[in-house]
Amino acid sequence: MYLNNIFADPEKLARLTEIAQNSLVPLLQGAIFYTIPLTLISFVCGLGLAILTALARISDVKILQIIARVYVSAIRGTPLLVQLFILFYGLPTIGIVIDPWPSAIIGFSLNVGAYASEIIRAAILSIPKGQWEAGYSIGMSSRQVLRRIIFPQATRVSIPPLSNTFISLVKDTSLASMILLTEMFRRAQEIATTNYEFLLLYTEAALIYWVICFILSIAQGRIESRLDRYVSR
Repeated sequence: MYLNNIFADPEKLARLTEIAQNSLVPLLQGAIFYTIPLTLISFVCGLGLAILTALARISDVKILQIIARVYVSAIRGTPLLVQLFILFYGLPTIGIVIDPWPSAIIGFSLNVGAYASEIIRAAILSIPKGQWEAGYSIGMSSRQVLRRIIFPQATRVSIPPLSNTFISLVKDTSLASMILLTEMFRRAQEIATTNYEFLLLYTEAALIYWVICFILSIAQGRIESRLDRYVSR
């Protein structure tokens, strides 16, 4: 019914076409200058945190295991939106004020770190113990075995789920609009409030997210194919 009304009214169709064309550049700017950088920075920071957390989980130091477990449980057990609200709206009540951009980076990095740490931990534990013993037998230390033998194999195992985490993060960055960060979805909201074409603007933003994720999915497939060349069949 909605589409029939649009195509039956040439003036409305022309107006919607003009709005879509005029909003495309601002939305792409929001994606290029905010959504994509926010995704990359948060993923890199979160991945570093994930590696440290995974190593803490498998270490023999009890206190590190407890800290890592509590961190992972707290992040995985609470909604990402609530975490962002605590950082941006909650902390100022105790005198800690963080701007939207760093709040988003901290929130997404902590979230990625918790989820990715379980991926990395599982990848490390999936490597047979014989690999550790082989390293020890030629005089390597635990750190050398981990860096030269275990990590390279665990990396190949963890690439697919980590790629999925990265793609999910692209979509999750839309939540940054709730803490006043002018990323792509926030741009769509702002433009929609001036012309009240919410369906059009939100659909246009959704298509851009889809294109970005589709490109990333293709890249993921090629990376996995390249890594599979080194696996014996």
